[in-house]
Amino acid sequence: MPADPAAPVAGPSVARQAPVDLTRFAWLSIAAALGTIALKTFAWRITGSVGLLSDAAESVVNLVAAVVALIALRVAIKPADKNHNFGHSKAEYFSAAVEGVMIFVAAAVIMVTAVERFLHPQPLENVGVGLLVSVLASVLNGTVAWVLLRAGRKYRSMTLTADGKHLLTDVWTSVGVVVGVLLVWLTRWPRLDAVVAFAVGINILFTGWKLISESTAGLMDVSLPKEDNAAIRGVLEGFKQEHVMFHAVRTRESGNRRFMDMHLLVPGAWTVQAGHDLVEDIEQELLKLYPDLHIMIHIEPIEDPRSYDDYDFGFN
Repeated sequence: MPADPAAPVAGPSVARQAPVDLTRFAWLSIAAALGTIALKTFAWRITGSVGLLSDAAESVVNLVAAVVALIALRVAIKPADKNHNFGHSKAEYFSAAVEGVMIFVAAAVIMVTAVERFLHPQPLENVGVGLLVSVLASVLNGTVAWVLLRAGRKYRSMTLTADGKHLLTDVWTSVGVVVGVLLVWLTRWPRLDAVVAFAVGINILFTGWKLISESTAGLMDVSLPKEDNAAIRGVLEGFKQEHVMFHAVRTRESGNRRFMDMHLLVPGAWTVQAGHDLVEDIEQELLKLYPDLHIMIHIEPIEDPRSYDDYDFGFN
């Protein structure tokens, strides 16, 4: 912070982060979906288990969701243009919404199939081999889910996080199915296979609902998380002076991008250079904290009543 508001201060520049191409993770998800579809379909064919069939059906949904994620990531990384001045990062929310809908579809298929098999039970065959194949598919899905969730947190990607959660749901589905098939084999009660499949269908509905809720919040320009807003507030507090105020501070996130705008109230007698220098200092400190933050600061005279007309929503 400059000691003399009227004196220009030249600080070191902090470069904003360039968009990162995340499509390699979508290709990984597609490869995992193809592999698990092959394994689970084989497990269903040799056992006749409706639970394993439902598990294979969910993997088909995973494949569709992974392709949608690939398209969304390709669109999201596109730079701003004359028709999309703020970029294309919100494409990630559409991907997450599609993933949520796909999970609903998978759950519906699983539950309908489970009811049909409950009414018309059939004995299972080759249970040992089928379960082994299903476990291998689950290990593959679990590994890829861990990679996607880790990358989603690192790059703040809604698409990768949604895809990772989707695969993780598939893992828990497979665990439930494997336990159900094993119990059928031990108890010799074939209807238990259908009961487990139906329970799994209900369980994954909650994941789909959560993904749709999160993507809708992003499309509605939800504010940054509380911890991010608190960190930004801490930076601004360090620049407070006797005749300097911050007003109408707002934040939002769009995909993996953060946005912030605010009004900076300074004495009307300050020169344009003095106000500009203070803005530059504030931006530099904020960018040290969040290199991908897009900042817009509007300077207003602190003595003018019109400077207080904007409603200040404050931080959450």
